[in-house]
Amino acid sequence: MKTRLYILTFLLVLAVGCHHKGPPFNPHMPAGATAGLDAVSVTNAIPPEVLNAPPEAFRLGPGDRLDLELLGDPLTKTTTIVGPDGKIYFYYLPGIDVWGLTITEAKEAIDRELGKFIRDKAEIPPVGITLRAVESKRVWMLGRFQNPGVYAMTAPMRVLEAVALAGGTMSLSGNQQSNFAYTSEELADLQRAFVVRKGKLLPVNFYKLLKNGDLSQNIYLQPDDFIYMPAAAAREVYVLGAVGQPRAMPYNDEVTLVSAIASAYGTIQDAYVHQVAIVRGSMSNPQIAIVDYKNVIQGKAENVRLEPQDIVYVPFSPYRYISKYLNLILDTFVGAVAINEGARAVIEQEAAPTGVFIPLGSRISVSGPVIRQ
Repeated sequence: MKTRLYILTFLLVLAVGCHHKGPPFNPHMPAGATAGLDAVSVTNAIPPEVLNAPPEAFRLGPGDRLDLELLGDPLTKTTTIVGPDGKIYFYYLPGIDVWGLTITEAKEAIDRELGKFIRDKAEIPPVGITLRAVESKRVWMLGRFQNPGVYAMTAPMRVLEAVALAGGTMSLSGNQQSNFAYTSEELADLQRAFVVRKGKLLPVNFYKLLKNGDLSQNIYLQPDDFIYMPAAAAREVYVLGAVGQPRAMPYNDEVTLVSAIASAYGTIQDAYVHQVAIVRGSMSNPQIAIVDYKNVIQGKAENVRLEPQDIVYVPFSPYRYISKYLNLILDTFVGAVAINEGARAVIEQEAAPTGVFIPLGSRISVSGPVIRQ
C-alpha cells in the first residue's frame, strides 16, 4: 500500500513539473538566482602542440597500396596491399613486415631481403616503390559538408585542408547554383561543430576559423580524427548520464528539465540528482548551469525550460571541479555523436536525419570516479 502511494505521489509531482514550464535557463544569471541555478562560463584552450606539424613522415599501415618493381624488369611490376598483419609479398620474397615504416624504410627492407638470395651485392637490382593509395590513415568528415565522407591522409593535414577536401560546409555563401537555395535544415552550424580525437573533444572554434580567418584554430589533424558539422536546424535535447536510456528527444516549446529526464525513463538508482547539469552554447565556449533536480521534482524549486541543442547530464556522483565536470559531459556527448555518425557513414545510409541520434539503450556514460578527479 505504501509503495502504491509513493508511486502515485511521484507521478503527480512529475505531471505537475511537466506542465509548469518554470523560468528559462539564463547562463548570465548570477549564482543563487531563480531555480537555484549556478551558471558558469568555461572556455577550453587549444593545446599549442596541436598547431605544430607532425614530426614524422608518412608511415605505412594495413590497407595501403604500393606499386613495386625491379627497375629494368617490367615483368616484375605489381601492385600489392599491406595486409592486416602489416606484411607485403613481392617477387619470390617471403612476407616483409612494413607496418610503421616510411616508404624509404620499406625500400631498404626489400633490398635487405633480396640480398639474402643474391650473393653478389652489385647484382642486386634496384627496387622501385610508389605509394599508390592510402587506406590506413583517414580523417572522418561527416555532417553538413558538401561532400561528407572518409578521406585519406597522405601527408600532414590541417583542418582547412580537410574542409576543402569535403567541398566546404553547407552554407548560403557556398552555394554556386543561383537557381537553388538551401533550406535551413541543410545549413551547417559552425558554433556547434567540433573535432573528436581519441574520444576527446578538441575545442576548435569553426566560426572563428571559417568566418573570421582565425588561423589559431587551424590545427593539424591526426589519423582517425572525427570532424562533425551539425545542421543549423537541428532541434533536439540530449539527455545523458545516469538515466534509464540516454537519448536525443525532439524539442518543442513544452520541453522542460523534468520532461526531458522523464523521456529518458528517469534517473537510475545510483544517480546523484543534486547536481544535474544543463549545458548550452557553442562547443568551444559552452556554458553550464547546475540544478538540484531532487528539489525540482519535490516542488521545492522551479522547473527549468530548455532550448534546442541543450545537453542535460545526470551525474553518477558529486563533482569536485566544475571544469572537469563540463569536460566529462562534452566528451560523453561528442563520443555519442562519433559513434552514431561513424556507424551511419560505414553502412552508407542514403538519408541521415537532422541532428544527432543517440540510440536507446546505448548507456553512453562515464563512471562516477572519473568525475571526482
